[in-house]
Order: sequence, then C-alpha cells, then structure tokens
Amino acid sequence: MVKTYEPIEATTKKITISRQAGDWYISCSYEFYPDTTPKKTDVVGVDLGVKTLATLSDGKVFESVRAYHRFEAKLSRLQYLNRHKEVGSANWRAAQRKIARLHRKVANIRQDALHKLTKYLAKNHNPPPSPPGRGARGVGEDLNVKGMLANHKLAKSDSR
Repeated sequence: MVKTYEPIEATTKKITISRQAGDWYISCSYEFYPDTTPKKTDVVGVDLGVKTLATLSDGKVFESVRAYHRFEAKLSRLQYLNRHKEVGSANWRAAQRKIARLHRKVANIRQDALHKLTKYLAKNHNPPPSPPGRGARGVGEDLNVKGMLANHKLAKSDSR
C-alpha cells in the first residue's frame, strides 16, 4: 500500500485521547482551507436499499459490506463461551474485551463504508455554492429507521 501526503497549512484546534475496547486512540481536529474540485453533476438522488448500501440516480451502486453478517458466528461463539464465566473475574473481563473488540471491528467496517459513500458524494456531486448567509443544500430520504430496525427480517440488512 502506498501512502500519499499532501502539503496543507492547518491549525490544530483540539487533541483527544480515548480508550475503546482496550486500545488507545488519539484524534486531532484542525482547521484548513481546502481547494475546490470540479464536480460531475450538481444533483444526484440517493436510494438506501436492503441488498445494497446505496444506489445513485446516475446508476452507480455502492455494495453493502455486511459486516455483522460476516462476524455473526464468531460473535455468537465468544458470547457463548463467556456465558458461564463468573461475572467480574479476570477471565470474564478478558472475554468481554474480546467481544468489545469484535463489536468495534464491525462498527469500524460500517463506518468506513459510510465514509467512502459520503466522500464520493461530496467530491463528485456537491451542489453549487449557495447565496451568502446560507449553508449548502442537500436533499435526502426521510426514513423511519427505528421502525425498520424493529422488523426482524430487515434489521440486520438495514443496520449493516
């Protein structure tokens, strides 16, 4: 894998150190002024689906990553092995840490797929600048996600 670095002038605003599932993370927020990129089209429709993550009105399809489906058996096995451990013991804590790591891995895979989708939309289909004093405009579907997740047949595919 080749890493590329673009020289930018940035001002560091905030640094946060956090711990998740036994691992430490550092996150930095900074302010910079990006260069604008030419856009393909101004407007595009996005349809979130059950079988695919999203389908755009120009025909591009973003496949679903099905992260939970891939790790469901492993998660079930870890939870099964943790069932009879004494709560609070060292073995129980180690098993809980393994379960938390697997949940974090699934969440990171989902988050990565969403970041790729939104980055593609922002780079290629961003609307033209709006009048001064108004933010950028976007149109989206108004879905009852909570209701869709209550349906046991759609819950796994909707939560991705």
